Amino acid sequence: MSRSLVFIRLVVCLWLVVLVETSGTLIHAQDVVTVGGQGRTCSEDPECINRLHPDIPMVAHVQPGQTVVLHTRNASDFDLDPASTYVDPRADGPPASTVHPLTGPVHVEGAEAGDVLAVKLLDIEPGPFGYTSLSGIGFISDQFDDNLRLHWRLNRTEAVSDDLPGVRIPNNSFPGVVTVLPGRDQFSEMLARETALAAAGGAVFVPEPANAIPSQICGIDAPGGGECLRTIPPREHGGNLDIRYLGVGVTVYLPCYIDGCGLAVGDLHYAQGDGEVSGTAIEMDATVRLTTEIIKDGPTLGRGPHYAGPARLLNIPSERFYATTGFPVKPEGEIPPDMRYLDSARVAPLRNLSKDISLAARNALVEMVDYISANYGLTRAQAYLVASVAVDLRIGQLVDAPNVGVSAVLPLDIFGLR
Repeated sequence: MSRSLVFIRLVVCLWLVVLVETSGTLIHAQDVVTVGGQGRTCSEDPECINRLHPDIPMVAHVQPGQTVVLHTRNASDFDLDPASTYVDPRADGPPASTVHPLTGPVHVEGAEAGDVLAVKLLDIEPGPFGYTSLSGIGFISDQFDDNLRLHWRLNRTEAVSDDLPGVRIPNNSFPGVVTVLPGRDQFSEMLARETALAAAGGAVFVPEPANAIPSQICGIDAPGGGECLRTIPPREHGGNLDIRYLGVGVTVYLPCYIDGCGLAVGDLHYAQGDGEVSGTAIEMDATVRLTTEIIKDGPTLGRGPHYAGPARLLNIPSERFYATTGFPVKPEGEIPPDMRYLDSARVAPLRNLSKDISLAARNALVEMVDYISANYGLTRAQAYLVASVAVDLRIGQLVDAPNVGVSAVLPLDIFGLR
């Protein structure tokens, strides 16, 4: 065989094979879609957003089963290189107005409103640097007056900081935000209930047009005053879940409210404790690899996303798990049972309560009871008793006002092999 022919075959092989999955499966060029990563900040990246609205256009189209590579930015869209001399012109803007830059939204071909989108996380490659800081939205921020911020050096194994000599944090990377776009009805409902909660004095991040992206829909000069949803709280569409169990190997189930769903991912965390109590984790830039699947006639996901994955992420005595989520959202006119003693006329009209972990836990548990009953042939009363002895309620985060998040975690091995 001639040298020229060998060279041609080598070039062809290199062109076809883009990367190798950890399982050893070859991924070819036509199976990979890459999104995001252009420019210094989200505002310079045409494939980045930091607000949510049903009119935001899709920036990429993917087929179910294709590998999607997303270049994501840290929660505040900071330049994390400690050697950088860059001065961000947005630094004097309203607090948290650049939070969270999300890569997307991505249109999943064949997905329709009413479907469920399954998003499986295949790999997370950390960026070289990270940060953790005290935040005004921290769970006990009233206890601290300083503005401490830690800088981390990251690799695939651990995070270290010169500010914390001798401390090494293992890599437990996950995306803080996995979301789809809300539909018009959902957008109107969510905006209305959060506006009402703000008027009642609750902790809410109301629409902020400054530094909003896309600016033509959500910015200061946008029609309608830029009333786009903030990315800070999670909602039924997903969003800023901040659940540290959403690591590689997990599948997140999200409701599609619009055709194509509008998948977006961001706010990658290198590591986080339950609650994210300071308001930040180890925040980082990262590259995320995932794939999607469309589920027809899937779970309703009326109270929040579901997720499933390997039990190694939970350290529970089971090979597999399934989980539901809950946020402090309720029907208008209802007073949660544990709040009736307050005899408050302000509670019943609200559809959203602020940072109410009890209501979030209640919603997650009700969703889990419904799931067990629907999938394992048990009455709701039986499912409730199963939940009492086998389901863990775990806090995802306590800081993403108004919607703190709780997961109800079910070890699937209690039902035998499935």
